[in-house]
Amino acid sequence: MTDLIQDIVHSLDSGSVIPYLGPEMLSLCADVKVPATPLALAESMTAKVSVPHKIRKRLTQAAQFIENFKHRKSVVHLMNEAFAATPVPSALQLALAASNACLWVDAWYDDSFAAALKATPGDWSQVQGLSQSEHFGDWTGAYAADGSLLTDPPAGRQRLLYKPLGSHSPAGNYLVSDSDFVEVLTEIDIQTPIPAAVQAWRTGRHFLFLGCRFDDQLTRCFARQIMKRSSDRHWAVLPEEPTRMEARFLAEQNITRIAMPLAQFSEALIAAMQAEVAA
Repeated sequence: MTDLIQDIVHSLDSGSVIPYLGPEMLSLCADVKVPATPLALAESMTAKVSVPHKIRKRLTQAAQFIENFKHRKSVVHLMNEAFAATPVPSALQLALAASNACLWVDAWYDDSFAAALKATPGDWSQVQGLSQSEHFGDWTGAYAADGSLLTDPPAGRQRLLYKPLGSHSPAGNYLVSDSDFVEVLTEIDIQTPIPAAVQAWRTGRHFLFLGCRFDDQLTRCFARQIMKRSSDRHWAVLPEEPTRMEARFLAEQNITRIAMPLAQFSEALIAAMQAEVAA
């Protein structure tokens, strides 16, 4: 395991790793006041708006019901309330933000990793997925580090945060309802919703999956399409025994499972990164 972590550190140092962060990254943050799982988010939304009992714990279906019978603005309002607080970045987030990685994929709605980037030197921008119900014809929105809208998409070698599901800041963009995902999944196989800058950065690089599960079709589909045309070697910290479909996905994408609790991996990776700098 030590050799494997050292390999990841060397790859981070060379800029050849793309960290891909899921909602379980929030488990490393202190005093988290935002939903840290799809279930927690569904329960947060349905505690404020009545939805049929059978879909109360199903995030995309609950969001769709609210969108249909209230309004899209109600969904956005509930999401903005749920993610209004910015979690203090964890030590792992700060270490990854300060690394030589140039692209980070953050597949949750909170602002903690953006806060980590703000706390480290260097310019960066972010690209977020957009709902077609609010931005028909535009798949992504681009923003500078200060939150200002970029009229031209990021290009060149600038560091980039990619939020495929959208984010609370700076503009409350969210892919969360069934219809949001149907629109994206209709086009994602031909890469239309994937920003050109992300497609350029991922070429030949390795992905490091942290805080992610692949136990539903949606998360597997997004990861598969975002990884397309990258390298043939990746890693995923996955302490839980994979489901049958997760195991198939890991094998299909040549992702090495690291069967280690995320907090333990965080400590080991940070220690190895610090030793690399000191050497």
